[in-house]
Amino acid sequence: MLNKILLLSLQMSLLGSTLGGNILIWPMEGSHWLNVKMIIDELIKKEHNVTVLVASGALFITPTSKPSLSFEIYKVPFGKERIEGVIKNFVLTWLENRPSPSTIWRFYQEMAKVIKDFHMVSGEICDGVLKNQKLMEKLKSSKFEVLVSDPVFPCGDIVALKLGIPFIYSLRFSPASTVEKHCGKVPYPPSYVPAVLSELTDQMSFTDRIRNFISYHLQDYMFETLWKQWDSYYSKALGRPTTLCETMGKAEIWLIRTYWDFEFPRPYLPNFEFVGGLHCKPAKPLPKEMEEFVQSSEEHGVVVFSLGSMVKNLTEEKANIIALALAQIPQKVLWRYGGKKPATLGNNTRLYDWIPQNDLLGHPKTKAFITHGGTNGIYEAIYHGIPMVGVPMFADQPDNIAHMKAKGAAVEVNMNTMTSADLLNALRTVINEPSYKENAMRLSRIHHDQPMKPLDRAVFWIEFVMRHKGAKHLRPAAHNLTWIQYHSLDVIGFLLACVATCIILVMKCCLFSCQKFGKTKRKKKRD
Repeated sequence: MLNKILLLSLQMSLLGSTLGGNILIWPMEGSHWLNVKMIIDELIKKEHNVTVLVASGALFITPTSKPSLSFEIYKVPFGKERIEGVIKNFVLTWLENRPSPSTIWRFYQEMAKVIKDFHMVSGEICDGVLKNQKLMEKLKSSKFEVLVSDPVFPCGDIVALKLGIPFIYSLRFSPASTVEKHCGKVPYPPSYVPAVLSELTDQMSFTDRIRNFISYHLQDYMFETLWKQWDSYYSKALGRPTTLCETMGKAEIWLIRTYWDFEFPRPYLPNFEFVGGLHCKPAKPLPKEMEEFVQSSEEHGVVVFSLGSMVKNLTEEKANIIALALAQIPQKVLWRYGGKKPATLGNNTRLYDWIPQNDLLGHPKTKAFITHGGTNGIYEAIYHGIPMVGVPMFADQPDNIAHMKAKGAAVEVNMNTMTSADLLNALRTVINEPSYKENAMRLSRIHHDQPMKPLDRAVFWIEFVMRHKGAKHLRPAAHNLTWIQYHSLDVIGFLLACVATCIILVMKCCLFSCQKFGKTKRKKKRD
């Protein structure tokens, strides 16, 4: 009996040791990293061993010491200043050339220059891993079961293929959204699916559909001219003729960091899973001093204001415009701001270098959220049911706010042209008109009414790929078709040829019959 108990204990211990796997993460910078951190923490809780690849010049990714978590730091020929420079150039280019129907071509021309610079940095990051033989050998010996990366930075797929393991993408959307379209084979009907960055909704007028159609083709052009340059790099790295798209298309699962509380209804494929808001969580108590300030607002409540982690200050003129508007509302305001104290700052407003944004948005006294429109902040507002005033500046922010406006949970203010009156009116609208709070709560109920939490769903699919060595049964056959086959141009061409052949045969028969009839008629006349 004792032997049986010992054997059972041994079997259970062996089973426990096989539950955890080895997972390799190659994350993206900025807010992308915040989402991946949540996934990493959850994977560690489930007894997985996680290794994170980090460039020596990383801006936001800071190695930490945790059980079952390790960081592999690889050298790159640049420091944080280079990354900051690329981001700053990206932001300035966007602010100076924000797309509109009249400026859209110039916008894509200017953004092409920025993306070219981004690709140069990306190439150095790729080389930092792929040309580091010692690191690659170490990764091979670690026996990883899956790699999770972000398609904004190329080469995660190359590393996975070289290690002989499946890979998963985690993303909000890729540049120009053409990776999902061309490489992931997701259908994008331009008649009702708005192009990313277009700031359009699924309810488009005829002129909107013209603009949408042009946006898609400009994005396709950018993909062909800029992203296609990676084809030779991919072929050389993998030692065989291939393309970036063919390689990216081998992703087992695409974890999309949105959900139907945010997205407009549209077609997707079975290997695309929505995990929007995976970083959101119930609010924790505020620091004592901050709680006292919030409670001092009494029945008026508070407004939370943050422009995200990348925008730490504004011009003195812009800060004074904002502060003057905030000073005129009865609510207390908590403003994350690292610049010079505005001269027009009211007694109702406090400045903070950092705020516990999620905890503030979850506080019962919070009435509105002034946001730049980052996906993480928007999802925290959705999670807690808080209406928004959007002050978008660059990247997906204008598009995100357009989604919230269409769903009746936000009002937009243009950062470049706004006056104090504009911001004040927007705040009064979302605070005093009940529909904005009602719509925000409706989105919150949709977000919470899911069979599985977004974070659990993300971890499930990572473990699913590990258990089954991939998810090939979810991958559409479209990946095996050429562009001509995918669009059925060969079938259309064949059918047109058949129709043309039939028409020609009929015409020849008619011509022959007419000629025969004419000869017979002339013969009868001679007789």
